[in-house]
Amino acid sequence: MRVIEPVTISDIRAARERIARTVIRTPLLRLDADAPGEIYLKLENLQPIGSFKLRGAANAIRQLSTDELARGVYTASAGNMAQGVAWGARALGVPCTVIMPDSAPRTKLDAVARLGARIVALPYDEWWQTIADHGRPGIDGTFIHPVANHAVIAGNGTIGLEIVEDLPDVETVLVPFGGGGLVTGIATAIRALVPKARVFGCEVETATPLHAAFAAGQPVAVERTPSFVDGIGGRGVLHEMWPLLSPLLDGALVSSLDEAKRAVRLLVERARVVAEGAGAASVAPALAGRAGGGKIVCVVSGGNIDVGVLVEILSRPVS
Repeated sequence: MRVIEPVTISDIRAARERIARTVIRTPLLRLDADAPGEIYLKLENLQPIGSFKLRGAANAIRQLSTDELARGVYTASAGNMAQGVAWGARALGVPCTVIMPDSAPRTKLDAVARLGARIVALPYDEWWQTIADHGRPGIDGTFIHPVANHAVIAGNGTIGLEIVEDLPDVETVLVPFGGGGLVTGIATAIRALVPKARVFGCEVETATPLHAAFAAGQPVAVERTPSFVDGIGGRGVLHEMWPLLSPLLDGALVSSLDEAKRAVRLLVERARVVAEGAGAASVAPALAGRAGGGKIVCVVSGGNIDVGVLVEILSRPVS
């Protein structure tokens, strides 16, 4: 098993300096909603690529040597990390390839193409194997893992710094769980600065690798049903991530697809915020009361939702 060095608060602070000119400091806004707690939204959907992934990608790329940059970079992503790496590569004028599942939404495929990256589409299982193997034979360049990469995790952790600075008495932080790189980075910062705060990974019922891992005490394989929530929900927690994230988290919160749809709709109606399914996965359990009371921050991780999907959610009542 690969070993990923744990990220420290010093690593996260260094990352913030490194990426300051690339990412924006996203706002933390109160959501007007009937719920047990005070819900605040950390709006990472407002990043230039529409998701938090720019933070980790920029931090990783900017630590590569001149020789490594000359060879180019590549990643495996359902869309958001693909955009993050493509954006960072374009800024430095280096070649970029992204390996995407052939089920990736058109919105994300088009966005990656606009950034000038070469797209390699693979069946979901082959795409997931690329992530598990930390690369794919025959692809030139340095592989930037979307999750299990020290620099990526540190870059993601800069969100935690901003949360604490804007809401020092935060009590609970809810983070969408895809592979664990986002929640591990954020939880590292929260634990260092507000040790009493709780941090949960958030999933939807169509794929619950984190919930299953906590139940079993170790990563286990889970079934995955494709849905409009395309940015999270793998076949299992990566074994190299489990030792990093399990001591930092208070558990996993699981929502239904209908709850995720309600969250997407409420964000548009109440906050004028467009979130993709994964981005709303943190809001859904807060609205349902599963995160309890107090001051709750929901990380809206991305807003790259297909227009057709958004229209359908907004036009049809959610059961």
